[in-house]
Amino acid sequence: MAATSTIHIHAGTEAPPFRLPDVVTGAICSLDSLRGPKGTLVIFMCNHCPYVLHILNKLVSDAAGYRAAGISVVAISSNDVVKYPQDSPERMKELALEKNFGFPYLYDATQDVAKAYFAACTPDLFLLDADLRYFYRGRFDQSNHKNNLAPTGEDLREAVNALLGGGAPPADERPSLGCNIKWKDDIYPYGL
Repeated sequence: MAATSTIHIHAGTEAPPFRLPDVVTGAICSLDSLRGPKGTLVIFMCNHCPYVLHILNKLVSDAAGYRAAGISVVAISSNDVVKYPQDSPERMKELALEKNFGFPYLYDATQDVAKAYFAACTPDLFLLDADLRYFYRGRFDQSNHKNNLAPTGEDLREAVNALLGGGAPPADERPSLGCNIKWKDDIYPYGL
């Protein structure tokens, strides 16, 4: 399985709205209803990706701190569940409860939200400011399941600290690297 990297999006660009079901509660959640007073972290992920699984415990732990600081957190899975049943809403719910996410885990059945965000891989992280504009899009840290480095979350934490401190977005945006989103038509939708 080849690793896929994220696409650059300019800071300040307005994030696309969405309305998706939370696999744990069944509630329909919108970006606006989930926005945090200081920012919002949108994570495209899935259950089976080894890149996600490598950072998941640290990501869930860090997310609790971000939420306490006023940044809401939401995860979205957009994978084709016909070909990847381990990413089904039922299995998503199991993982969210097992890992005690503490944040919504939404299912993007049409894959329209992933396409609107230009999400390319799992994990793919989008830190939005309080006005729901892109502040940072990039990696959690330099660790992954192949280099065996322990997850630290340092790259995302640097961006969060800049946002909370009223600073500028990180000039050195490091793309996320992970498994490609499993598109229903098996075609990468961005023409690259």
